[in-house]
Amino acid sequence: MKPNNNDKNNLQNTLDDVLINKMHSKAAFVLLLLLYAATTAAIRMIALGGANTYLMLIGRSVPIGGFTGILSNLANICLVTLVVFFGKIGFVTALGLLLMQFSMIFLEMVTQHSTTYLPGVFGNALTILAIIIIYLKSAKVNEYQTRMREQAVTDRLTGLPNRFACSELLNELIRIGERFALVHIDINGFKSINSSMGYEAGNKVLIEIAHRWKDIADTGVSGTSDFITRVSGDEYVLIIRGYNSDEAIRKTISHYESALGKRLTIDNCDFFITASFGYAEYPSDASTADSLFSYADTAIHEVKRLKNSNHILRFTPDLLKIERTIEIEGKIRDALENDTISFRLQPQFDMSHKLRGFEALARMRDSDGNIIAPSEFIPVAEKVGLIDKVDSAVFRKAAMFFGGLCKKTDTKLMLSVNASVRHLMKNDFLNEVRWILSTSGLPPQQLEIEITESIMIDSAEKAFQCITEIRDMGVQIAIDDFGTGYSSLSYLNNFPANLLKIDKSFIDKMNSGDSSKQYVAAIISIGHIMGFDVISEGVEDPDQLETLKDIGCDLIQGFIWGRPLHKKDAEQLVMENLNS
Repeated sequence: MKPNNNDKNNLQNTLDDVLINKMHSKAAFVLLLLLYAATTAAIRMIALGGANTYLMLIGRSVPIGGFTGILSNLANICLVTLVVFFGKIGFVTALGLLLMQFSMIFLEMVTQHSTTYLPGVFGNALTILAIIIIYLKSAKVNEYQTRMREQAVTDRLTGLPNRFACSELLNELIRIGERFALVHIDINGFKSINSSMGYEAGNKVLIEIAHRWKDIADTGVSGTSDFITRVSGDEYVLIIRGYNSDEAIRKTISHYESALGKRLTIDNCDFFITASFGYAEYPSDASTADSLFSYADTAIHEVKRLKNSNHILRFTPDLLKIERTIEIEGKIRDALENDTISFRLQPQFDMSHKLRGFEALARMRDSDGNIIAPSEFIPVAEKVGLIDKVDSAVFRKAAMFFGGLCKKTDTKLMLSVNASVRHLMKNDFLNEVRWILSTSGLPPQQLEIEITESIMIDSAEKAFQCITEIRDMGVQIAIDDFGTGYSSLSYLNNFPANLLKIDKSFIDKMNSGDSSKQYVAAIISIGHIMGFDVISEGVEDPDQLETLKDIGCDLIQGFIWGRPLHKKDAEQLVMENLNS
């Protein structure tokens, strides 16, 4: 649909088009006319054939003239149906046909000097009277229905189409497969207007904004066919059609943005309004109305987050990742504030299946109790600078539990905890370790802190000093995810660690080829040469276990012998280990 610059009611015309499509179809109108024409033609043929014409029905001869009354009634029913279901156009059509038929009957009576057509004259007259009464009554009902329909699709405050009208148009456009863009618009800082000036002033602002935008949509000055709606509060939705490119979409949106640039004066107060615009296109971005709304909403949230001069943004799949990151960040902050970060303990064994200890792994649920996978929240915590707080929560809680377990069972097992680069580099990290050891009662020699080898690239000297002090306390050090970084072997050779952990990614590929197996074997050899024990993490199947035994691995950690355990299950495993 191309915009018409001479049309001052594009919004209303679009609404009417949508609602008319919901009414009875044109096909039904044509079908009634055809049925009326067929019955009228049959009546005419019977009249010309005379009363002595017979029709064979079930082996009997029946005078065909007896069907005239039935056909006449059927024809009148078609005309009444037109009036009932098609309003004014149906009434005009039916009245025209009846008057034309009336004149033809009267002409036949004059030319043939016969009164046999008098019943038809009276029948037509009564039918005309009937359809006039029906039409007048229906007109009142339709007027009431029209008012109700307008109220159903119109926002009371601004006079714009409302959310229901927007949904109806969206569903119709999707049904016919027409390309369009859905733009979600949010007025920036509108809540401050309500709070400072009152709701009445806020409503006047919304009405003036709607007036300016309605004028653009009705006059078609944007060069596209636009449908602007108010869906709630200070939120609007613009549907754009009749464009050729994404640049044309942005140009149209710019018209609506520019309309806000003019000063807006309400109750002698000047307002300078801005808005954020996020949009998505059907069908290239999404194929359903719900997805379009969701994607446009995602784009508008990113506009607000960036807080720059560009207030228009199209949805891209990358925004979902950003949106999810922001959502997960919020959940992490809530969990830290409410101290609901928890931990699981994954057992570590030597190659003879003797329990060596446990690694404490972070776990998190949101406020609704839904589990958030570590693979999702750990990278976000690292990205937004919260990983040190997550590490601290797990470190503290795991050490408190394990310290109590050691006192209770007199076990000499090891507890391994992760320390990110950010955590380890904090000035108070050493004091944190001392405080946890003192409070938990966990013997220092039974605590192992895992660090990634990347720390030796970013902050080698400071890391070396910190780790040396940790070792002086009696705490053990493990180098985590070895082989995934690019640390110098010269650093490793002098590094005060006691354990090397091989990353799961190497274990997964270890048996895929001889070179992969030799690579793992080389890491184990390097670890042994430097005086480290070597543990492989992520061991899940017997073939991997046998290969690691063959190439001299010291310890394993993985699903094959132990999944991450709750505290109660970990304690039970410790008791079983002591009893054995």
